[in-house]
Order: sequence, then C-alpha cells, then structure tokens
Amino acid sequence: MATRQVLAELVAAYGARAAGPITIEAVGGVDAAKRVQAGEAFDLVVLASDAIDKLISAGHLRAGSRVDLVRSGVAVAVRAGAALPDLSTEDALRAAVLAARSVSCSTGPSGVALGKLFERWGIADQIAGRMVQAPPGVPVGTLVARGEVELGFQQLSELLHVEGITVAGPLPPAIQIVTTFSAGIPVGTARAEEVRALLDFMVSPAADEAKQRQGMEPAR
Repeated sequence: MATRQVLAELVAAYGARAAGPITIEAVGGVDAAKRVQAGEAFDLVVLASDAIDKLISAGHLRAGSRVDLVRSGVAVAVRAGAALPDLSTEDALRAAVLAARSVSCSTGPSGVALGKLFERWGIADQIAGRMVQAPPGVPVGTLVARGEVELGFQQLSELLHVEGITVAGPLPPAIQIVTTFSAGIPVGTARAEEVRALLDFMVSPAADEAKQRQGMEPAR
C-alpha cells in the first residue's frame, strides 16, 4: 500500500511508451505475498525488499529479477486540529508514545520494526493495551482521522493523502525506519521484456521527482 500512489504516478508517466494499458492492484503486503505464493498470475510484484527476496528464494519470482525502486521512511500522524507531539529526539518520541491514549502502526515491515523499537525502549508491555493494529490494507491514517487512534505511525507516503489528519513529522533521524521497496518478475509471466522496460523507466532519473513528491527517495 505504501507504493500505491507512486506506482500509479509512474505508470501514468510511462503510458505513452507502454504497449498496452497497465493495471495496478494495491493490497496489503501480507496479502500480496500470499497471492503470489498461491500462484495467482501477475506480470510484476512490488513489495518490501526482504519479501521480494523470499519470493525469489521460494521460486515464485525469477532469480536475479529484483530491482530496488524506492526508500521510504516512517512518519507520525495525529487527528487534524490535535496538538502536535514533540518528535525532535528519541526520548521525546518515547514520551509521546507513553502519553498517548492509543497508538497504531501497520502490519508491514515498518510496524514490525516499531514493535521492536518499543521492546528496546522497555515499554511494549506497558502500552500493549493501547495498541490498535490496523488491519492489512487499512491505512493507519484512516483510524487516526476517525478518532479511533491518537498517535499513528506509518510510511509517510501512506499518510500524505489522508484527509482529516496532520502529519506531525518523521521519526527522529537516529531511529528512522527506512524500508526499501523492490520489484520482482514472476516466473510465469510472458511479458518479462515489457516489464523490464517499465522497470528501467521506474529507476531512471526521470522518475525521481514523482518519488520525492510521494514522500519517498530513489533507492539507488
């Protein structure tokens, strides 16, 4: 889901070069991996790099087909109009988490990393009853906008376009969680050459502005 907007923009920009229409389906990363493992037919898969590596190792994606597309960081959101938390330091963020009535993060790689961060801080048990797990494919920002969550953590790209929230800022640099999202080519596709041409465009300098506009950085 973190790559939904940037992929849509890049595909639209590539449109004139494509041999035909390109359809993108954005779902939660866990569900996407399961569908690939189940043998559902796709011409291209985009997931966190470690998930792509696992699908390659399992024989679902072509060996050597991984292409790193973007690097994506985590930001913090509150409901529009709410007071902004202090995110200037690791200690300030820890205090904000402890003070929040409810906290939410995704089921993706950033959510897993945040869970480990809370454990390292020694507060995982203390806030367990206040953690609200966003279902796969449901943006954390949506829960924040509805007032169901006071403090939401998610990829900046997933928070930018959610109405009813304020992005308080990124995680402090010392503990920023950066996920590399990569593409892989399924073993069963008959359009590998077309996909490689699309990927060549997606990693070219011509794609950099779109990535930055969607809250990400080029992976190269």
